[in-house]
Amino acid sequence: MPTTVVTGGAGFLGSHLCDYLLEKGHKVICIDNLCTGRMANVEHLAKNDNFLFLHSDVSGFIQVDGPVDYILHFASPASPIDYLKLPIQTLKVGSLGTHNALGLAKAKGARFLLASTSEVYGDPAVHPQTEDYWGHVNPIGPRGVYDEAKRFAEAITMAYHRTHGIETRIVRIFNTYGPRMRIDDGRALPSFLSQMLKGEDITVFGDGQQTRSFCFVSDLVNGIYRLLMSDEIEPVNIGNPEEISIQDFAKELKELTGSCSKIVHRPLPVDDPKVRRPDITKAKACLGWEPVVSRREGLTKTIAYFRGELGLS
Repeated sequence: MPTTVVTGGAGFLGSHLCDYLLEKGHKVICIDNLCTGRMANVEHLAKNDNFLFLHSDVSGFIQVDGPVDYILHFASPASPIDYLKLPIQTLKVGSLGTHNALGLAKAKGARFLLASTSEVYGDPAVHPQTEDYWGHVNPIGPRGVYDEAKRFAEAITMAYHRTHGIETRIVRIFNTYGPRMRIDDGRALPSFLSQMLKGEDITVFGDGQQTRSFCFVSDLVNGIYRLLMSDEIEPVNIGNPEEISIQDFAKELKELTGSCSKIVHRPLPVDDPKVRRPDITKAKACLGWEPVVSRREGLTKTIAYFRGELGLS
């Protein structure tokens, strides 16, 4: 039975990874300081003998007893509302936290997978985004605390691979959604659903023509696991290439929820990407992966979850 450490394992993505790894026969050690993660995401695993939760901040020190086979580094604020509120913590977990997690991988002889992001491409001048695109990022803008933290994390991950021979993997995650997203997450989908289900106005930033590509969480986790078990060392995009404008996305959610809320527009935040769509050619070729959950199917499951969270089901 392999032992796998998941940092940020009580977060939205991390908790789904913990579930998936346990199903695959792993012993899972979940490390989280609950800065943005929630115990509610993993409380269903408390009685599982192969699951261990450690309340710890990986930016300080990581202590894990016994052998470790895999380390998945997912600890980080990941939504604008979080990393704009916690800019220094975001930079620290991307730098010191990644350094500590890589140090643990070196000490244990473990394979290391970094959760990077499509945000390393910034407000892209290349569309769709391929892994060989270096990005268009404002390093001193408010979003730079997250973008540059992840870009540094990728750099130090490759440095550990080249210098110490650590087995490393890097996943660039595009917009993902599903159950366990926080209602106050601040990203488009939870914000829209919260407003619609409460009968409030729907806030769309800018003219709403900026685009995103939404991947259901089960598809993402499957892609991450395939990458972890592959031989691919350099970054791989994992996301759904089906692109939609934010305005049309809001209208689609209105239809699915039956909401009568009206759409109102607010100024576009600084450095907000105008387009976002992954080129997943590499994931298809190297991992045999592509998303299988349609947006309507995934949204139906997510809406049901949010209704439950708001006490409406």
